[in-house]
Amino acid sequence: MDHGRFLSGAQRAALREQGYVCLPGLMPAAMLDAMRRRVEALAALEGERAGSEFKPEPGALRLANCVDKGEVFREAIVLPAVLEAVAEVLGPHFKLSSLNVRTALPMNGIDQPLHRDMGAVPDAQGDWVCNCIWMLDDFTADNGPTRAVPGSHRLRDLPADPRARHPDEVHITGSAGTVVVMNAHLWHGGLANRTARPRAALHSFFCRADKPQQQYQKRLLRPETQAALSPQLRRLLALDDPENDRMSADVAVTSGFLK
Repeated sequence: MDHGRFLSGAQRAALREQGYVCLPGLMPAAMLDAMRRRVEALAALEGERAGSEFKPEPGALRLANCVDKGEVFREAIVLPAVLEAVAEVLGPHFKLSSLNVRTALPMNGIDQPLHRDMGAVPDAQGDWVCNCIWMLDDFTADNGPTRAVPGSHRLRDLPADPRARHPDEVHITGSAGTVVVMNAHLWHGGLANRTARPRAALHSFFCRADKPQQQYQKRLLRPETQAALSPQLRRLLALDDPENDRMSADVAVTSGFLK
């Protein structure tokens, strides 16, 4: 894939050294508005079934399989700056692993433990997971921002008590429309929402091409959705990759902390 050059040297260095970078205002206003409206509509439509393609999480509303559920999601995952940032973490050969929405519910009182996505540990070839957090609402100190421990993507073992506050953790806040690109080997977790309003984000999770998808896209996407996809999206979703079929078709869905 050709990803151009949208990131500054400082942004690339942040990804390498800190394990994440914030890209304020990356979502165009029209995309942000359309995505908010689509998320609201899907939550109402799916009701208690929302997120059933993945795993439930106490204190949060989840929507899963979002590639299949709206053009605005498909437009988002091919934004050039995001693809370039993902390539900085994973190298040139990667695919979408899953696309979900997570909304921290009001006054939920639940902190996620520090975790790595899918419990992934870098292998001999290096890093193989990368997550992008699309802020659909402002992330404030009180409404469930993401906490992260800078530089922890270079460590192998999680802290002894993943639910405890870590002395080096930072809380990632920002305005709606910001995209946070994170090396998903980084220790991170969502904090409790202590406000009276929900806080929503889209999570586009990518993995290196030689690893299985967290959610097997070829099985999830309706035939009519697959037929309408561009060649770029088909490659990103690994729809015509027999090796991905072999790896992903029978892999149990895994999370960094959800059972």
